[in-house]
Amino acid sequence: MCFDLDSAPPIPVISGAAVSHDDLVLEASDGNRFAAFLAVPEEPAERGVVILPDVRGLYRFYEELALRFAERGYAALAFDYFGRTAGAEKRGDEFEYWPHVDAVTPEQVQLDVRAAVDHLRALGIRSVFTVGFCLGGRHSWIAAASGHGLAGAVGFYGRPGSRDRQPGPEQLVSQMEAPLLALQAGADQNILPEHNEAFERALADAGVEHELVVYEGAPHSFFDRKQEEFAAASADAWQRTLDFVDRHS
Repeated sequence: MCFDLDSAPPIPVISGAAVSHDDLVLEASDGNRFAAFLAVPEEPAERGVVILPDVRGLYRFYEELALRFAERGYAALAFDYFGRTAGAEKRGDEFEYWPHVDAVTPEQVQLDVRAAVDHLRALGIRSVFTVGFCLGGRHSWIAAASGHGLAGAVGFYGRPGSRDRQPGPEQLVSQMEAPLLALQAGADQNILPEHNEAFERALADAGVEHELVVYEGAPHSFFDRKQEEFAAASADAWQRTLDFVDRHS
């Protein structure tokens, strides 16, 4: 599990910020209908982010994260992976997500990313980024190689290599069309230093503009308000994300 059920993004709320939000149901090109959450600033935005959640799909952590982006002037759309197998309705904390994780394919995730990107563009967003966590970090980087016309892709503690005979971001670097930011946990028990080093070599060899940051001693899912010990890593990762979006818009 990437976060405790009562976790929240480690980002200060901007009191008085004028934002609006809405629960949506989007439709991918294969007919899949899936849940999404949109947060937008009151002033028209030209930059937007598609948020790719962890293995539990869309839940309140990512809805709050979308609001934190909107408070800072970015349109943000978080979406759910499991419309094909779990429907587009809201789910409770008891949701058994692993069977749905196992059922969804990388190709299906990218169809949903495309629908989310298209929705933001229909709102007038000119520069669209993906920002993902855990499973979503991996698919955020894959999105840069999937023809969505992204301005950039950010991933927090994503697995860069192949998995279950499916190519990962490391294997897709030659197809990447956008710069990458990778924010990795130095004490991650499953994503090891050699995995990050191989990913960075592949990106460099392919000429992909990138930055890969490893937060030494930080565990997987360090970006969590309850992880007070790693507050500095969270604050740095958040600022790097905002700087990356601003720099590549």
